[in-house]
Amino acid sequence: MDGTPAPSTRVIDREALLAKYRAERDKRLRPDGNAQYLELKGGRFAHYLEDPYTPFVEREPKTDHVTFAFVGGGFAGLVTGARLVEAGVKDVRIVEKGGDFGGTWYWNRYPGAQCDTASMVYMPLLEETGHMPSEKYAHAPEILAQCQRIGRQYQLYDNALFHTEITSLDWDQAGQRWVIRTNRGDRFTASFIGLGTGPLHVPKLPGIPGIEDFKGHSFHTSRWDYDYTGGDPLGAPMDKLADKRVAIIGTGATSVQAVPHLAKTAKQLLVFQRTPSSIDVRANAPIDPEWFQGIAEEGWQQRWLENFTDNQAMGDAKEDLVQDGWTDLSRRIRARISSLPPEQRNPLGMLAAFEQSDFEKMEEIRDRVDQIVGDRETAEKLKAWYRQLCKRPCFHDAYLQAFNNPNVRLIDTDGKGVERITEQGLMVAGVEYEVDCIIYASGFEVGTEYKRRAGFDVTGRDGLTLSQAWAEGMRSKHGIHVHGFPNLFFVSPTQGANLISNVPHNLTDSGRTIAAVVKHALDLGAHEVEVTQEAQDAWVNLLLTGPGRMMMGSSDCTPGYYNNEGQDAGLAAKYNVGYPAGASAYFRYIDAWRKSGAFEGLAFR
Repeated sequence: MDGTPAPSTRVIDREALLAKYRAERDKRLRPDGNAQYLELKGGRFAHYLEDPYTPFVEREPKTDHVTFAFVGGGFAGLVTGARLVEAGVKDVRIVEKGGDFGGTWYWNRYPGAQCDTASMVYMPLLEETGHMPSEKYAHAPEILAQCQRIGRQYQLYDNALFHTEITSLDWDQAGQRWVIRTNRGDRFTASFIGLGTGPLHVPKLPGIPGIEDFKGHSFHTSRWDYDYTGGDPLGAPMDKLADKRVAIIGTGATSVQAVPHLAKTAKQLLVFQRTPSSIDVRANAPIDPEWFQGIAEEGWQQRWLENFTDNQAMGDAKEDLVQDGWTDLSRRIRARISSLPPEQRNPLGMLAAFEQSDFEKMEEIRDRVDQIVGDRETAEKLKAWYRQLCKRPCFHDAYLQAFNNPNVRLIDTDGKGVERITEQGLMVAGVEYEVDCIIYASGFEVGTEYKRRAGFDVTGRDGLTLSQAWAEGMRSKHGIHVHGFPNLFFVSPTQGANLISNVPHNLTDSGRTIAAVVKHALDLGAHEVEVTQEAQDAWVNLLLTGPGRMMMGSSDCTPGYYNNEGQDAGLAAKYNVGYPAGASAYFRYIDAWRKSGAFEGLAFR
């Protein structure tokens, strides 16, 4: 028995439900899209980009040469560095703007921070480091510690540059190498370079009028101010909030995790909401060491990764090892598709089965709000009226419960957001709410252009910049290799497996591919490796034969970072896809591509 619920017999009025979804979406539509958020570059909010966790240490500029340099010290840099070391490449240098490894998990130290995909498949290199996750959903300190463990085990600290930001990357054709310049005066070179500057590292603030006028205290969740709140990332009570009126703006995944902890300590907590998140059951629990020893045989994590991916909508798993909210929805979809008569097992019929399964799931999630939240008006405002994959699904067993606390109040803005910030507080619908502290749970930049998020452009062969190469959308092979940029490798889900439910699986697999290609080039004595134009074109054309992103982030979804804040992303958006046959098929394909040793589509010179 796989735990798949039987198809619901509940009658759902499809047209009425879709009309409700559209009405709620329309409340959030606004013409400025991503421009509604402030770019943090200076002024009063410059401190939002500072590092409150690790002291800055002066050092001499680097002017040496390394075999491989990687930009970004998060999961992407760590797993790629580890695979390179395993392949015999010892001089790997990771350049990271934070004070340590961790990427998103270096910055996210807010109370309650934890992964929302199961630890066994989310945390990278568990088997290689011999670490057993303590919980089904590990908390941030444990994830950060795993990043540091990888750095130590693979000696990636030895050559790392922390508190360092790239200012330029230029291909030197004569020297067949990359020239790297940084804000610390470095000018060093690398034979190969990797880019792992994912979207979750540049904090953004809502562009609310008057945001600079507030006289109280404020901070972004990625720079949590424990000096003000008391407590620490390990969960100590935030006792300094006992006499404070606190506002938190945002109700996405960060706020969902932080609100229960703020509710325990703040004198008053006001939660300002534009759009509610869908809050499914988390059912977190400690991992039993005896059970873990029973499953932790050689290759266990790879099997779990493959099983989780096979349990997604287009997979074909016979069992579900992870058993979480992601696999639950997928099991429902597969069960409904398998019940279709043969003549309806076509794209249209499968799409209808997907939609019906989603409708049923979201009805359950809305029913859960009624079961938990005591105040009827608050419960209604906390219900998510959109498809589950329109926004990042949330899983939590204390967030909804927090609204039963007498010191917690939901301020629903009916999709409009806070209209103004004053010297004393926040204005919604003409009512001022005075507070002592404003916490911005407004997330990171996702839909902005790559150059803005990365902080630099990349200049390849013959002066071609990445911005120029991708002016009309991303072009690559496997999401890793880009024509015109020899010896450069990207690490991201896009144009590869595009597995959004568990991004680390994409990253660890890309790291394996990069290490294999680099080792092959070094073994050959080749100075350059580059995807051919023909191979890149063929790969992109193959991607465009697929179904696209289906319902995730579609234009009829409530605005958010999944769908470019409800704005038309232009022709470039059609390239933000993955392998047409699905993530599982991609991982099988790329594994065979690596093992063949031919590295089809790449030219070694």
